[in-house]
Amino acid sequence: MNISCDRLKEIYGESEESGKRYEALEKNFREIFKKECTAFFSSPGRTEIVGNHTDHNGGRVIAGSISMDTIAAVAPNEDMIINIVSEGYPDKIVIDLNRLDDEKPGNGTRPLVAGILCGMREQGYELGGFDAYISTNVIAASGVSSSASFEMLICVIIDELFNGSRKDYISFAKAGQYSENRFWNKKSGLMDQLACAVGGVIKLDFGAEVRYEKIDFDMDGFGYSFVLVNSEGSHADLSDVYSEIPEEMFAVAKSVSGERLCDVSLDVLLKELPKVRKEVGNDRAVLRAIHFFSENERVERMSEAMKKGNTEEILSIITESGNSSWKLLQNCYVPGSVNDQSVALNIAVSECLNNKLGGVCRVHGGGFMGVMLEAVPEENALEYIDTMSRYVGRDKIYPFKIRRLGAVRV
Repeated sequence: MNISCDRLKEIYGESEESGKRYEALEKNFREIFKKECTAFFSSPGRTEIVGNHTDHNGGRVIAGSISMDTIAAVAPNEDMIINIVSEGYPDKIVIDLNRLDDEKPGNGTRPLVAGILCGMREQGYELGGFDAYISTNVIAASGVSSSASFEMLICVIIDELFNGSRKDYISFAKAGQYSENRFWNKKSGLMDQLACAVGGVIKLDFGAEVRYEKIDFDMDGFGYSFVLVNSEGSHADLSDVYSEIPEEMFAVAKSVSGERLCDVSLDVLLKELPKVRKEVGNDRAVLRAIHFFSENERVERMSEAMKKGNTEEILSIITESGNSSWKLLQNCYVPGSVNDQSVALNIAVSECLNNKLGGVCRVHGGGFMGVMLEAVPEENALEYIDTMSRYVGRDKIYPFKIRRLGAVRV
């Protein structure tokens, strides 16, 4: 296996366990494709730290790539055909690039890959055939964007093998968004994809133009461990519940002559509040708009706190953001559901534990279905995990670290 220990340590902070993963990846590639792979790639999952449900209205977010990732062993071919085998999935994905326009939208991985390829081609990227064996430890349905991790993996493979390594991460993200919007019929933004592609901790601004800034934050010196707790919660189709958040924010913006909330201000909203309430007819929409403005302000404060290494301020802002999501954004429970409030319950239990352990917690990602984020002192992380395991099961608890590199050739 032609990967140096130094490169593995740069990506993962260690080389022994990650080295075993790539050795198994290479072995499986060789067995399936009957040839040697020529390159390895990695694309991480992501975590959202501050900026809950603001991107769709032109807001700001602080996010980070995480230690869970999707990896691939790859070799180009001369056939203009893409062959992908994913570990744990029985069907090989085969896409003939000469017939790419024949690919149709639908469910599953094949249309997702086809959409990414169409999105990259539309942005001027050269495409080529390759064989890939893919494996992932990014947990699905846990708010860490397993789909975006996979999308950015495909993008970096195309970029490195056929386009001279442009590393245009906004183009990567737009290709992933294109695929989800056009081929999956999923209304998604660019936050997940950019957080996976860029790597490290980044501040994102989705205003007039999409921009990102890397934040030089010493996670190793932070002194806190991050833990995701996923109790899964409702398995009902919640597409409408998620869609209501941006739609309600759009309605408030329109009532004060804006297209998105980034076009207006909190001062204008408060000045026009009686008119807004009458026109929108939905007080929850107004509360969600107030969350948007306060969350944007928190992102700026968090950026400065991280640059200064102010741990106390960082933890305080995470708590504020979580409280705002619970109280104003109202994405810690499904509307009308009194029997399943798993996010809110896990947060409440964690807050009880944190009186002793000293951590902070908040809803993670989209919300509603059961995922929360805990930041707990490193020395107390095992005790927190053991205790929470009694309530949700150990298999629903995922410790992770922020990693410095995004979607890369290994």
